[in-house]
Amino acid sequence: MSDIENKIIILPYSIGVRDLAEKLEASPIEVIKVLMANGVMASINQSVDFDTAAVVASELGFEPELEKIEEEKPKDVGEVPLWRKMIEDEDEADLELRPPVVTMLGHVDHGKTSLLDAIRETNVAGGEEGGITQGIGAYQVEHHGRKITFLDTPGHAAFTSMRARGAQGADIVVLVVAADDGVMPQTKEAANHAKAARVPIVVALNKMDLPSANPELVKKQLAEIELVPDEWEGDTMVVPVSATKKQGLDDLMEAILLIADNKEIKANPDGDVLGTVVEAELDRFRGVMATLLLQNGTIELGDTILAGKAHGRIKAMFDYRGNRIEKAGPSTPIAVMGLNDVPHAGDLFRVVESEKEARAIVDDIESGEETKSSVPKVSLEDLFERLQAGETQELRLIVKADVQGSLEPIVNSLKELGEKQKDVSILILHQETGNITESDVMLAAASEAIVIGFAVEADNAAKRLAEAEGVSVRQYTIIYRLIEDIERALKGMLEPELVEKTIGKANVLATFTVSKFKVAAGCRVIDGEIRRNGKIRVIRNNNEIFTGEIGSLKRGKDDVREVREGFECGIALKQFHDFKEGDLLECFVIEEKAF
Repeated sequence: MSDIENKIIILPYSIGVRDLAEKLEASPIEVIKVLMANGVMASINQSVDFDTAAVVASELGFEPELEKIEEEKPKDVGEVPLWRKMIEDEDEADLELRPPVVTMLGHVDHGKTSLLDAIRETNVAGGEEGGITQGIGAYQVEHHGRKITFLDTPGHAAFTSMRARGAQGADIVVLVVAADDGVMPQTKEAANHAKAARVPIVVALNKMDLPSANPELVKKQLAEIELVPDEWEGDTMVVPVSATKKQGLDDLMEAILLIADNKEIKANPDGDVLGTVVEAELDRFRGVMATLLLQNGTIELGDTILAGKAHGRIKAMFDYRGNRIEKAGPSTPIAVMGLNDVPHAGDLFRVVESEKEARAIVDDIESGEETKSSVPKVSLEDLFERLQAGETQELRLIVKADVQGSLEPIVNSLKELGEKQKDVSILILHQETGNITESDVMLAAASEAIVIGFAVEADNAAKRLAEAEGVSVRQYTIIYRLIEDIERALKGMLEPELVEKTIGKANVLATFTVSKFKVAAGCRVIDGEIRRNGKIRVIRNNNEIFTGEIGSLKRGKDDVREVREGFECGIALKQFHDFKEGDLLECFVIEEKAF
């Protein structure tokens, strides 16, 4: 019996040829030969699915079994939204089921908009009249007498932006994947954003009407990004649909409602009013128009609301069809008039007693008595202190690298490092090749994560957002330094990261001799300031020819500490005297990284 048990081998849904060989205690060449004999051409670095790996295992004397995926308790990624905390504090007896709020994410051109339109049009044919496309950005459909609210958001950037402001983008995410195109980089990114938000995912396998559709291949790709189809004993519902043919829409609605039933999405219609701003604009005829989504309570015409810093008494209220209404309950999308300013998408709103109270709260916000964001920030430098204080037990990372060959060893090394730690785990929210983008930073802001880049750049939009949101972005060119920094941070030994900051520029107008061997430069400061304690980079014909310390800085005959833009000065460097007219001098300082 022990011999039979020893022959059983557990295999995952997808496995690399090299890893398969190790599991079977065979050489990779031997495995490749068996694959070739069965008509499968695969290299040592390629992956094969379970069925193919099972054939190889059987021929080598093993009894293959499919790995069962244990359901893990969802990880708390980022702070729980304020409205969800409020509902948790409500008396269970007062809670009622509410319609699920759904948003669609996915790769560009995979049919998100077409699918939303198909669902809307089908519902209109079923009896709902007119005015649905009022630009409200959210609408409701009815399926077998039950309502579902759809957020018509631009994508996962907007979805994550809501989380970054403490809101929740949706109860359920429909990940749209084209059956002919499969899992693409933006699909993976959207899936990671949904996972980070702890929102259940339904996959809509779109474009099933096309001759090139290959659903089995797409399911394999989904399994590789940890979205294992339920028919493969996973926990992800994969629904075949066609937006153009309007096929599979009822099945998709059923899947959404099934998940909603499992989640028991509830609210208290008589409780405190709280919700999220979906979008807002300044209408030239009607003033500020804000689309709101209620998450708890009931809102009525004439209520005074506070949304971010915008506030006002509701003068008019419309449903998603453009009809005037007097009140609305949980999960209802509405458009309101009456705010004094345009709030941000993702701002939380609530009902207050009066505009006087609203103004007082706004004054508190502006004077710094309330925090800028509901999501606390983290950096590697302060990680150890937060661990010691018990504020966190998890380091969340977003990893970007130049090529797959760099990304895989970095991710594997980080996971190994996390397994060695007793008090803290390492969770990689998103891993991808390519430069650091605004979307990466937004995900980090919403999830209390740190962005790690290897041999990549951060684009300007990402840098600006990181500075504004307080997100730590760290870039490396040597893998072992990256891993070493993470390890040192976990042990509280990481020194602050130093960065170079350009503070001023000056043009060389003339040169003059100050001693037998020294030449100084007569300059005009054209940007920022030149500081005596800074360093100077000499640039000639767009080429850097020297970098070093300032020997002296003078205004006229006086030694000075700094010279600002528009003024002239004399600059002498300690180890460079070969100035020429037209040289550009850049002054910079070394300081601790701000984010």
